[in-house]
Amino acid sequence: MSCLFRLFVFLSGFCYIFASPEVCTNSLIPGAKGDQGDYGEQGEEGKLGKNGPPGLAGDKGPKGFDGPVGIKGQAGVTCDCGRYRKVVGQLDENLGKLRNTVKFVKNVVLGLKETEDRYYLLVKEPKKFREASMNCKLRGGALAMPKTNNINRLMADYISQAGLTRVYVGVQAQSKGTDGAGSYIYADSTPLREFAVWSQEEQLYSTSSPAINISCVELLNTGTWNKVECETPLFFLCEFPKSRRRGRGGAAASAS
Repeated sequence: MSCLFRLFVFLSGFCYIFASPEVCTNSLIPGAKGDQGDYGEQGEEGKLGKNGPPGLAGDKGPKGFDGPVGIKGQAGVTCDCGRYRKVVGQLDENLGKLRNTVKFVKNVVLGLKETEDRYYLLVKEPKKFREASMNCKLRGGALAMPKTNNINRLMADYISQAGLTRVYVGVQAQSKGTDGAGSYIYADSTPLREFAVWSQEEQLYSTSSPAINISCVELLNTGTWNKVECETPLFFLCEFPKSRRRGRGGAAASAS
C-alpha cells in the first residue's frame, strides 16, 4: 500500500512539472559582482616590441672630469723636409747660375742681341749679298730685317759696338720693280711699306730706278740705309726666331 502511494505521489508531481507554463532551461543567471580579489603574482617578461622613433636631443650635459694621462707613444719617424728644402734651394741657385751662363754665352761669347721674339747675330765674315743670305739660312735664320725703328736702332748700335761702319741687311730690290723705295722688299718678300731709313744721299735719287748692280742694301752704324752693289763683300747680320726648333739653331750659331 505504501508503495502504491509513493508511485502516485511521484506521478502527480511529474504531471505538475510538465503542466507548468515556465520553460525549464539550462541557462545560469549571473549573480551580483563580488569583492575585488587579491593581486596575482607577477608573470614572466614578454617579448621585446618594435623600436619606436628616436626622441628629441637632450640638453648638453656638464663637462666631465679629465681622464688619466695615457701611455707614452712610440717616437715618430724623423722628417727629411729640411734636407729636401736644401736640395731645392741648391737647384734654384744652380738654375740661376745656368741662366747667367746662358746670358753670358749669348751676349759675350756669341755676341747675340735679342728682342722678345728674335735673336740677332753679327757675322764677321765678308761675303757677297747672295752668299750672306745663304749663310744665314744654313744657320737656321735669315738676313736681319729692320722692319721697325726700334729694331733698326738695335742693329745700328750692334754694328757700332762691334767697331764696324756698315753690314748687309735683308733688304733688296725686286727683280722687276718700279722706281723709288717701294721697289725694295725684305728678305721674306714682304714690302717695305711705310718704314724705310734711306740716307740723305739716297733720298735725293729716290725717283730714279735702282740699277741692277746696286740693288742690295747696307745698314750704317748711324742707323741709315744705303744702296750697295750686291757683289761687294761685307759683314752681315742674321736673325733667328725664338722657337724651340729654329731658335736653338740660331743660339748655337757661331760668331765666326
